[in-house]
Amino acid sequence: MPEGLRLLAVHAHPDDESSKGAATMARYVAEGATVMVATCTGGERGDILNPALKGDPDVLRDMAEFRRREMARAAGELGIEHRWLGFVDSGLPEGDPPPPLPAGCFALEPLEVAAAPLVRLMREFRPHVVTTYDENGGYPHPDHIMCHKVSVEAFDAAADPDRYPGTGEPWQPLKLYYDRGFSRERIEAFHAAMLAEGLESPFAEWLERWSEEEGPAQPAPPVTTRVQCADWFPVRDRALLAHATQIDPNGWFFTIPAALQRRVWPTEDFQRVRSLVDSPLPEDDLFAGVRERVEV
Repeated sequence: MPEGLRLLAVHAHPDDESSKGAATMARYVAEGATVMVATCTGGERGDILNPALKGDPDVLRDMAEFRRREMARAAGELGIEHRWLGFVDSGLPEGDPPPPLPAGCFALEPLEVAAAPLVRLMREFRPHVVTTYDENGGYPHPDHIMCHKVSVEAFDAAADPDRYPGTGEPWQPLKLYYDRGFSRERIEAFHAAMLAEGLESPFAEWLERWSEEEGPAQPAPPVTTRVQCADWFPVRDRALLAHATQIDPNGWFFTIPAALQRRVWPTEDFQRVRSLVDSPLPEDDLFAGVRERVEV
């Protein structure tokens, strides 16, 4: 177990870690914290989203192995440690009605079976802070929703010696956060800023679709913690590009000028949902209230 501050980010698929909170992780690594990403599934059923790789025989031959190599490159860019939890991608069912999920996939595992490897990892790595997704998974992919469930289960169970016997000595993480990076407020801010500079915004159809799907405006999920991390946006981008099957280098994400991103939204945002330490809100640090307890 490393000394000092420790952060565990729990994600559903390889590439999720690079699109959600990556610059925050890179910042904390640069500042001396130990950061680990736990990836629940191998992403075996992911689509190839980069047009340049569609039909590529190496990818089609073994998607799971290709994505493992991509994850290793992304972890190297971010400077993080990484663990696979070993479950099988559920895929994103499409259709009306959607087809049933495939047998043996992550989303169909019993909760205690799915959470056990994460409890073991929490007891081994002993994170002070854990990040994951909200009840809707950030978006309603079955693996993202299951990732939320196992993260909350493991956070609550890891300190109880009577739960998950045989998975190590109990450990209590101190804070749990949900990622809030893809907020409507942020997307609207980028959309307006790009139009104001005479640029074509990639978000017009996105915002229109949101309006149609959501109907009357719903209260936005609260953001409690905004981490300044613009200096690490280039690291985030390199990690994203490492996931070549999932990221189109000519896609919407890379149409937002770097200077505009730094000026309009220089933070990555989170919602604190559990805290066993005293830290007034709002925060600008996931380790607020923890630093005083940890010798670094």
